[in-house]
Amino acid sequence: MIVLGCNGFSRVSEFFAENFGAVGIDKHYLMGHDAGASLLIDGELVAAVEEERLNRDKKTTDFPINSVRWCLDHAGIDFADVDLLAIPWNWSPEVVNEVLADISAAPMDEVARQQLLRGIRGLAAEVVGPEAILADFAARTGFTPDPAKVVFVPHHIAHAMTGYYLAGMPDSAFLVSDGRAERFSTVLGEIRQGRVRIFEESTIGAEYSIGILFSAITRFLGFVPNNDEYKVMGLSGYAEPPVPNPFVEDLLELHADGRYAFRRPLETDNPRGLDPLFEQYFGPFESTLEYQARVAAAAQEMLGVVTNHQLRALESKTDLDHLLFEGGVALNCLNNTPLFEGSRFAEMDVSFGASDTGITIGAAVRAWLDHPDSAGTDRPAPRVTPYLGPEYDDAAIEQALREFGDRVGWTRLGDDEIVDQVSKLLTEKVVIGWFEGRIEHGPRALGHRSILANPKFPDIKDVINTRVKHREPFRPFAPLVLESDAPRVFEMGRKTRSPYMTFVFPVRPEFRDVIPGATHVDGTSRVQTITERDTPRLAALLSRFTALTDVPCLINTSFNVAGEPIVCTPADALRCFLGTEIDYVVLGNYLVTKAATDQ
Repeated sequence: MIVLGCNGFSRVSEFFAENFGAVGIDKHYLMGHDAGASLLIDGELVAAVEEERLNRDKKTTDFPINSVRWCLDHAGIDFADVDLLAIPWNWSPEVVNEVLADISAAPMDEVARQQLLRGIRGLAAEVVGPEAILADFAARTGFTPDPAKVVFVPHHIAHAMTGYYLAGMPDSAFLVSDGRAERFSTVLGEIRQGRVRIFEESTIGAEYSIGILFSAITRFLGFVPNNDEYKVMGLSGYAEPPVPNPFVEDLLELHADGRYAFRRPLETDNPRGLDPLFEQYFGPFESTLEYQARVAAAAQEMLGVVTNHQLRALESKTDLDHLLFEGGVALNCLNNTPLFEGSRFAEMDVSFGASDTGITIGAAVRAWLDHPDSAGTDRPAPRVTPYLGPEYDDAAIEQALREFGDRVGWTRLGDDEIVDQVSKLLTEKVVIGWFEGRIEHGPRALGHRSILANPKFPDIKDVINTRVKHREPFRPFAPLVLESDAPRVFEMGRKTRSPYMTFVFPVRPEFRDVIPGATHVDGTSRVQTITERDTPRLAALLSRFTALTDVPCLINTSFNVAGEPIVCTPADALRCFLGTEIDYVVLGNYLVTKAATDQ
């Protein structure tokens, strides 16, 4: 059985701009962001890629025509070969009516209410309703799908199924939390033998979305909401939360069954509506590190209180001991480690597709598992890898090198030679672009499109932030470490691995002076553990580097500059290389340097 997952809408950005003011800094206040496609064949995930990697528009909402075509081409099939089309949204007429009823009952200004009602009706009719989605698909692909073969999967169910599949399909409890789906912002439940049960009494509506509130705080601090929340997370390490914390003591109310509310409901169509409240809590906005860090620390503590409250309820409702945490809120990796350590769950997984980048995977999995043809079939645990996108052979790399021939020089080396030379280069204060194999899926660079550096230099963070990434100086960098070495370097607690940078751990005191460039101001690191099985050449590079330096980690950050998607093609990598102060780039087996005029 072949299932194509698809997320993205041709007109959603235009519609939200015209009807909800989603422009400028608020341009990501919409649905359909992180557009992309995935392909599942007989239960095996053979391809997945975000549209931004191909159209070079970060967090694009556009219909993923490039992603769809690449997935099909990669598998050597056409639209007619696809058995099911899976969409990670279900704006059915029944759901739309429920959303309209929620708005009608919500306490808000009547003019704003009528405007919001009109907006939702138009959104469903023109953009996200089933008929609109099928028309969009046909218009962009030239193929009209049979409506009987299209599965509309509720957004949060798609998130849960992403986590379930990428964890190996164990029976699991789940917490899914993001800005909002069709109607809700958070759901709790469990999956047994592929069947999903939602604990309806614990769902949270959009008016009390912790994700939207965190985005509003992100905007208040001068960053891009629904995009820069990780900056708030990083800032929180520079301060302790205030005592008392007004977010916790004044705004938040905790209720039974893991439910909670805000004493002031969110205006989901007005991202600026809470700014006066934030200034009441913290004083007039100041663009200083001290002020921003104090607000960020308060927000981070509030997020922990809410998610811990939800997890206590989930523990009481299920006897399962495996936890899945998915949705955009799950990308707050600083929250994930204490959340797991304070729980009774034996294991907690946060996938590389936890944000909306992964929902095409979950939608395809749900469609596959629910189809009668898959019932009773053997379903072995899938082999999971994040390296699911395009790769480029020597011919493609050489073509790109020739196109930039007057600005770069290159040498082709064997696998061992590449590892040997790059490990020696990394003993110095250099920055190296590392490009190999299939591009990773999700928002994190996981070693196939990465920038690498030696973390022993205390100022290497400043070098990369200012000369390469062109981003804020307070931003930390993540280390990659061999899974076998991780407990020696980091206080891993009950975790034994962190392959997707979705958990943060304290650096052991004896290693803080060894890897200062990968240690945040609060003494923690967002760790990626690697193994020879998953990333053989990267693991060999790290082993050789460690043998030369006694430094057990390398800095790993995404191969891009601020505001751009991670590089996908060799040409993307070379443009980034030549537009920054990256010292060397490795493209497969080619070690590339800059010509004298570009240095």
